Amino acid sequence: MRALVQRVARAEVRVEGTSVGRIDRGLLVLIGFGKGDREAQLPKMADKLCALRIFPDAEAKMNLDVRAAGGQVLLVSQFTLYGDVRKGNRPSFVEAADPVEAEGWYALLGRLLTERGLIVQYGRFGAAMEVELINDGPVTLMIEL
Repeated sequence: MRALVQRVARAEVRVEGTSVGRIDRGLLVLIGFGKGDREAQLPKMADKLCALRIFPDAEAKMNLDVRAAGGQVLLVSQFTLYGDVRKGNRPSFVEAADPVEAEGWYALLGRLLTERGLIVQYGRFGAAMEVELINDGPVTLMIEL
């Protein structure tokens, strides 16, 4: 399971020109699932995303998590995080999880984040999406469980 996390001033996802998810300050989480992933890993990922202290406090130190900063989460499925380009130039996605399984995990991760008190907006699983964001910092982290 891989999450590319960006601290954003704002972010939006559009499908066919229509906005399907939008947040102001918060986290844009691009989430990908791999063949070896298990549902039991999802609570740990949810806890990690909630606890990341990457927002500035009153002294401009990265000390606040997304809840303390008053932020939200935009969760976007991203199977291409499992793209392998070690051989050749065209990515191979053989390590990406089965789409049916991944879609269930995507929905469950969103529910787990909501249960932890976050407001969550979503991209549309499996759709061709346009993601627009203002990266704040910039702060970008890769989390792999």
